[in-house]
Amino acid sequence: MLLSRRKVRLETERLTLRLPTHSDFREWSALRQHSRDHLVPWEPTWAKDHLGRKSFTNRVYWAQRSVNSGTAMPLFIFRRTDECLLGALTLDNIRRGPAQAGTLGYWMGLPFARQGYMREAINAMVHHAFTQVNLSRIEAACLPENAASRGLLESSGFKYEGVAQSYLQINGRWRTHVLYAALRHDRRGRTTSGQV
Repeated sequence: MLLSRRKVRLETERLTLRLPTHSDFREWSALRQHSRDHLVPWEPTWAKDHLGRKSFTNRVYWAQRSVNSGTAMPLFIFRRTDECLLGALTLDNIRRGPAQAGTLGYWMGLPFARQGYMREAINAMVHHAFTQVNLSRIEAACLPENAASRGLLESSGFKYEGVAQSYLQINGRWRTHVLYAALRHDRRGRTTSGQV
């Protein structure tokens, strides 16, 4: 099933996940700015105009094009009780054919970290990807020292698969990452990462 030309909206007990819109700019920019020190060590270097309106407008258009073309599903995470923006997650690099796979990335604003929101969002995205988008495999990677992200992936059913040397540029440097994956029909049992 292709992602098609429709609006993607996922609902959980506490959250609404949806595509970004132009009206989200101020809240997104404020949350990213407030969370800068929390996010920068784990992300690619921010462009000089990262928090600017033009950059955000491009992000909104990219999100819609990506969903329409079936290559990605970038969703903002909102708390249902007050429609407060908490963070975002993206199922990107969706590959069809023999792979039927995608790559998961995410960030959570500092005020909302470690409250179970991202686990809830990941579980909704994984379920949607397996049951509605017809993927077979979802991959994720994080820095070896990012214990919070590793714990999040493991508690969300992702299994450790190995190490990729110089995998991504993070905060201006090529960094080695640990690799995780969730499979639609996973018979691997529990795996642990050991020491990396």
